[in-house]
Amino acid sequence: MRRTVLAVTAALLVAEAAGFALVNYVMGVMVDYQQMSLAGMDPAAASKGAWAGAVLTALYFLSCALVLVVAAVRDRAPGRFGRVLLISAAVVTAVVGAAGAALVGWAAFGVMMLLLCAQVLSLVVLGERGDAERDDSGRGDGDGSPDGAVPGAGPLSPNLEAPQGSA
Repeated sequence: MRRTVLAVTAALLVAEAAGFALVNYVMGVMVDYQQMSLAGMDPAAASKGAWAGAVLTALYFLSCALVLVVAAVRDRAPGRFGRVLLISAAVVTAVVGAAGAALVGWAAFGVMMLLLCAQVLSLVVLGERGDAERDDSGRGDGDGSPDGAVPGAGPLSPNLEAPQGSA
């Protein structure tokens, strides 16, 4: 189940990368064709900037998909950098979805929210696997405390036992 969720989310991220690249490419073509300028900026610079944005966003979402594919193949959660990358992709998807509701319509919002749900589901599935690996490794008994210690009984917690030898 876990690998399926990760593979489907990776495929959706590839589709999202293609969608972002296509939209940015079309914007670059339109700016170049109509010779649009913003505050005196060269229209060629604006179109090249849109095309560069297409490449960068596509590479960003493709790298997120690669992280998910590697996690699915290894059946292990990604490291800190991979998690940050996946979380940031989910945030970008949510923001674009909110903007899409205003600019394009509710259908675009719905599609982006489905993509967001898949990304969040993959993060939750990866988090469950990380917890299971931690419990199976013998570094805890499943309650979140190291070596079976009593939760909350750290070096700064008060001693709740009565002193020995005092009556």
